[in-house]
Amino acid sequence: MNKEQFILALYDELKGIPIDDVEKTINYYREMIDERMEDGMSEEEAVAAMGSIQDIAEQILAETPLTTLVRDKVTGGKPLPTWEIVLLVLGAPLWIPLGAAAFSILLAVYIVIWSMVIALGAVTFALAVSGIACIIGCVPLMLRMGVAYMLFSLGGGLVCTGIAVLLFFVLRATVIGVAKLSRSIWLGIKSIFVRKEAA
Repeated sequence: MNKEQFILALYDELKGIPIDDVEKTINYYREMIDERMEDGMSEEEAVAAMGSIQDIAEQILAETPLTTLVRDKVTGGKPLPTWEIVLLVLGAPLWIPLGAAAFSILLAVYIVIWSMVIALGAVTFALAVSGIACIIGCVPLMLRMGVAYMLFSLGGGLVCTGIAVLLFFVLRATVIGVAKLSRSIWLGIKSIFVRKEAA
């Protein structure tokens, strides 16, 4: 793929994003390709070094604020016909509460998911602290109460610490998964506005 094909494909992929952002992105990648060609790369190598057009478009969409997309959608299009305005006004007592309820439910689900992740982190931390405390406390316990109590404390501490280590890996995978899911949902919401604008 040469530079012009890359620029055209990128421009096509960025349809629906505000034109100012598209122009900045196109100019940026045009300059990047030119700089790499000045450094001795061939045109095809310089274009290949830019990466996937879909990845670039997804990154630009992620960096574009939702408010900008909505504002561009509202102000950039044709004015609404009178009958659509009348329907919006007459239907407002119905669609505003329904929209608010849907938003509230989605926000509550999102908060519950992150609360469960935080709770898992708290349990992991508590098990780790109690396990370490039992291991450290087993020597004074032996001096006071005997070897049996020391072994019980040591065994409990090792079990708690082992469970905490296992839960740490579960927690790490859960945080990464929920963060990726959150990013996908956010990009999905943004792409709704981009697709409508492109259509």
